[in-house]
Amino acid sequence: MERKELGKNIYDVAHITGEFLLRSGKISNEYFDKYKFESLPELLEPISEHMKNLIPESTELLAGLEMGGIPLSSAISLKTGMPSIFVRKKAKEYGTRKLAEGSDFSGKNICVVEDVVTTGGQIIESVKELRELGAKINTVICVIVREPKAFENLENAGLKLLPLFTMEELKELA
Repeated sequence: MERKELGKNIYDVAHITGEFLLRSGKISNEYFDKYKFESLPELLEPISEHMKNLIPESTELLAGLEMGGIPLSSAISLKTGMPSIFVRKKAKEYGTRKLAEGSDFSGKNICVVEDVVTTGGQIIESVKELRELGAKINTVICVIVREPKAFENLENAGLKLLPLFTMEELKELA
């Protein structure tokens, strides 16, 4: 599926209106229900096909952030053959007590995979914890950036944000 057609399809399937409280604390009258596009193979497959091209060459592992980044990183992993780790918002308080499940990631170059980014707050928190555990992270890829401020916020945390689409672009494609 061509990128423009994909963007239109994502918008058509996932864009909903109403009143929504975002993780950032802001209220929005529109929302992208990421699970609507992540749960459909006919969209997840072309999304992963396009997103694989955003991954830096030096990447050794993908890191899907809970919860939306996990199906994306898994789909991209299938396309690239690159292993993936699954990152919780906070370490389990029982069992292995791990922050991230999957391959050993200490000392490895990791590309973070996320679905929709508004401010980047959770990404910054998760990356900080992963770095403390030895991960080397400087790139985040995502499907949609809602607010341009996310680029600056992530840059201030030493991260480059590479989106498949911006919110403005999706609206234009719709």
